[in-house]
Amino acid sequence: MGKKAIIPAGTSVPIAPFVPGTVGVGADVLYVSGTLPFDENNDVVHVGDAEAQTRHVLETIKSVVEEAGGTMDDVTFNSIFITDWDNYAAVNKVYAEYFPGEKPARYCIKVSLVKPEALIEIASVAHIG
Repeated sequence: MGKKAIIPAGTSVPIAPFVPGTVGVGADVLYVSGTLPFDENNDVVHVGDAEAQTRHVLETIKSVVEEAGGTMDDVTFNSIFITDWDNYAAVNKVYAEYFPGEKPARYCIKVSLVKPEALIEIASVAHIG
């Protein structure tokens, strides 16, 4: 079994050696890399706004999942990283919009992220097909 890189159109060059997503060929499991609130130049968007950053991150994840042939309903697990517990409610508000039905399993931890203006990062696993 091999793997296939999933790179949606318009994706910027990552700041480290990774791709936005990888699907296991024959397994139909999609792994979405940790996704930060970056624009096409890898600059942080919506500085200071946890809701807007969360929406940006989830839209980026959605584009990777759709490029692999799935939908957000196919997401089964999310790893959520936030920089401040004060943003937890804002993150959950937006998160609930993207997962309105049965929720994926997840965890959330407080961390420092690669760019100080980034308030959130999410990595996902989806079962496509």
